[in-house]
Amino acid sequence: MNSIFSKIKSGLTRTRSNLVDGIAKAVSGKTRIDDDALEHIEERLIAADIGVQTTLDLIENLREKLQLRNRNDAEAVMACLKEELVERLQLNAAQQQNGMHKPHVILVTGVNGVGKTTSIGKLANRFVQDGQRVVLGAADTFRAAASEQLEIWSQRANVEIVRNKAGADTASVAFDTVAAAISRHADIALIDTAGRLHTKSNLMEELKKISRAVDRKLPGAPHEVLLVIDATTGQNGLAQAKVFHDAVRIDGIVLTKLDGTAKGGIVVAIQEQLRAPVRFIGVGEQIDDLQPFSPQEYVEALFA
Repeated sequence: MNSIFSKIKSGLTRTRSNLVDGIAKAVSGKTRIDDDALEHIEERLIAADIGVQTTLDLIENLREKLQLRNRNDAEAVMACLKEELVERLQLNAAQQQNGMHKPHVILVTGVNGVGKTTSIGKLANRFVQDGQRVVLGAADTFRAAASEQLEIWSQRANVEIVRNKAGADTASVAFDTVAAAISRHADIALIDTAGRLHTKSNLMEELKKISRAVDRKLPGAPHEVLLVIDATTGQNGLAQAKVFHDAVRIDGIVLTKLDGTAKGGIVVAIQEQLRAPVRFIGVGEQIDDLQPFSPQEYVEALFA
């Protein structure tokens, strides 16, 4: 078992216990899956925050697959569920876009407290490990601690950082970050933006302003906008994501704290409802615990 799979499997312990073990108990020893068992499976899927409509679709597809295969036993149920989850996650998954532009400009956003700045530091480290040169932009100037925190992460990841004093214009910091990335021939400009309360329209306007600023310096930028969501917030996090998606283009999701929740099914709900792929998942506190998301690996770890 490789170390990455082990981290993901360990991170999904609570979700696996809540979802898969519960389903296994419902169908264990059965030679025929009846309506009561399917109802129990449905309850478990909803409890894991997969979402009501997605769960209903899953149950209907499960019925059809069991009929087509002329099987109605516990082993077939688990196999069909795995197949269905992988198919759904792969349908909405997208490949990393890094390297398509130089510098490749990534804005990272999300409400305060979701692990946004920490995730940026871990992303920077991952890109460096992949042999890419990174410049960080500390455009979260509303919170003095954010720039200081990002400075620490820049040292850990051994990357350059562009920052300004607290309260400085966020768009100008973003503009300067892209300028620095261009002059230093960096591969990636990774920009931290202020934690946006999704109910504050003026903060959303600020994010749009940042997008316009980087486009002015490098037409077509930002090339990616990543939204950080705390997995432990479940459907609330999804509601936040929908508001962000309405305000700016969201290209991908960074899902943090997956190791701290029994509702890891939110991965499925996010991709189903937003059609925005989960790009990375956080499965621990260490610098290398932010892992690229693989639908196949996620489902295998969930059912392992």
